[in-house]
Amino acid sequence: MTLLVFLSSCSKEETYAEQREREIDNISNFISTNNIEVISEERFALQDYTTEENQYVLFNSNGVYMNILNDGPKAGTVLAEGTSDDVLVRYQEYNINGDSIQTTNRIPLYGTLCDKFSVRNYYGTYIASYIYGRMSNYYGSTQVPSGWLVPLKYIKLGRLIEDDDRYATVRLIVPHDQGTSAASSGVYACYYFLTYEEDR
Repeated sequence: MTLLVFLSSCSKEETYAEQREREIDNISNFISTNNIEVISEERFALQDYTTEENQYVLFNSNGVYMNILNDGPKAGTVLAEGTSDDVLVRYQEYNINGDSIQTTNRIPLYGTLCDKFSVRNYYGTYIASYIYGRMSNYYGSTQVPSGWLVPLKYIKLGRLIEDDDRYATVRLIVPHDQGTSAASSGVYACYYFLTYEEDR
């Protein structure tokens, strides 16, 4: 009897390969449902590292999909190699596998609050950790999802000066291994809506 119960429970557990396949299927369904056009990194470069309204570039090295809604203030700058900065972020995190919002600071309750992290560009490799914020509190970690750092190569950090200035704003589809520790252990992808602002 014990053996039957054990075998039954084992058969219900998903392997990593099965979880990964489910994640890939869910990403594909999300892309299809939202009529997203996926472009290559080569085309992204030909478009001067910009994307159209519902167009996402897929980075083959990490599986992250990125759509740039705004590349940042006119007077802003891309984080240079060998330098560091503190960044304020507003975000919404949507679990693609679970079809729900998991956490966000883009609601009235947190209206005046941003998450803050420190980031350094080690000559093309970005290392970051939270200083404070909703995300770090929710997951109990200072680790910034690697997927959040992908846009830093293409967006400008800065403050709003001109009337038509906007903060850098992106949308991301982030696979589990580029996301939070919870996403990594649960093998699920997340969709993020993010704005980046330099803290000064």
